[in-house]
Amino acid sequence: MHTRLSRAALNHAPSPRDDLDPRRWRSLAVVAVAQLMLLLDMTVVNVALTPIQRDLHFTASGLAWVVDGYALPFGGLLLLGGRVADIAGRKRAFLIGLTLFALSSAVGGFASTPAMLISARVVQGIAGALMAPAALALVTILFTERRERATALSVWSGLRGAGVTLGVVLSGGLVALLSWRWVFFINVPIAIAVLILASGLISESRSVEHRRLDALGALLITGGLSLSALGLLEKADHAWSEPWTWLPLSVGVLLTLVFVQVEARTEQPLVPPSFLRSPERAVGNLALAVFSAALAVLFFSMPLYLQQVLRYSPLLTGLAFLPVGPIFALMAAWSPRVVRRLGLHITMAAGLVIVATALLLLAGLHPSGSYALMVLPSLLFFPLGGAMVVVAGTIASVSGTTEENAGLASGVNNVAQQMGMALGLAALVSVGVSRSQALAGQGVAAAQATTGGFVLGFIVTAVVAVAMALLVLGAARHPAYR
Repeated sequence: MHTRLSRAALNHAPSPRDDLDPRRWRSLAVVAVAQLMLLLDMTVVNVALTPIQRDLHFTASGLAWVVDGYALPFGGLLLLGGRVADIAGRKRAFLIGLTLFALSSAVGGFASTPAMLISARVVQGIAGALMAPAALALVTILFTERRERATALSVWSGLRGAGVTLGVVLSGGLVALLSWRWVFFINVPIAIAVLILASGLISESRSVEHRRLDALGALLITGGLSLSALGLLEKADHAWSEPWTWLPLSVGVLLTLVFVQVEARTEQPLVPPSFLRSPERAVGNLALAVFSAALAVLFFSMPLYLQQVLRYSPLLTGLAFLPVGPIFALMAAWSPRVVRRLGLHITMAAGLVIVATALLLLAGLHPSGSYALMVLPSLLFFPLGGAMVVVAGTIASVSGTTEENAGLASGVNNVAQQMGMALGLAALVSVGVSRSQALAGQGVAAAQATTGGFVLGFIVTAVVAVAMALLVLGAARHPAYR
């Protein structure tokens, strides 16, 4: 029997009313541009890492912090950002975050030392953690009618694939035609334009319930997630027995467990336990986390394969990903119909299986592989399944939300995606790196050893995606859905 579309997800909103904000679609466009900018910065540095390393004299390990310096504070502070948006005002949080993002982007473009660039990336991540949950909260509040909300969320979901893909394509073009510095400078005029338009278009909204910020909870979850990610990232270069690996990972897990205990006893927790008990939101966020991990593995490993093994130029590497964005956007626009026909759970599970299939198509990669025959088919399948997961997962993750907890729901939604990407990438890439090192130790040629590591990473990620699909289908049997 097909899983019925959750009432809490789409039927929660009231019928069309005369008091709907007439500016809501223009507001969506403005906020969506800002969200697209945040998504671009997840991958826009990927193709630019080599010239950044050359110009600023980064060490090989230090270069990883150009990526992680953004991802870790972004993911770790999102829950706090969602609560700040609820309390201080979603528009205010959005505009403050946008301003910080523009300033830190300019600093990153002018960076003359590794420390200066990493510091700019950290501030970008903090700004993103303030902007992202406020932006999604504004969307859920602007669109309260059932079908309009589904359409708005499908547009929002489509941005993820388009933004991440465009980041790689844009990076290749900017590096080839201008300089790596423009991957940061380009954010400044976009942010200024959005700042001006949003100030006049968007109305302020905040929770009417007076709450205090759960500072202890924010510190625990931010430290726990960040240290866990750090330990997994260090595993790529260190053994499990080395302190750089087990110490941050152990402390991170401990802080996360303490966070769960503290939140259960705090009068006004950062994340109320009742919010986390929703099976609909739990399944949606877990599915988004797994897809984000798969996305990170593909977009991290494939540019390296194309440049290091197939010897593609940065521009050609960026163009190789061009099909992903349009396919993702088109499928995201069509996915609400799929959700209405099949239900949230079957849509998410089918999308995860398609994502796994796309990754398994890469199991045959080798040093003399063909882009058209071995890479392109995967890049065509991946966005089809990914859009289904993101649209259905986003709808599920904000199900049952009200104006009181819209910021919290969007914060958890973004945490699932950001930390799924950071933790998943760290863990799964470590598997691939270990495989490459083992092959190299056996005397296998460097290109073959590198490719072997990528292949194992893709296969393990595919297995995780299939396991998540089974979990989603199992969740459909939960009494809450009967």
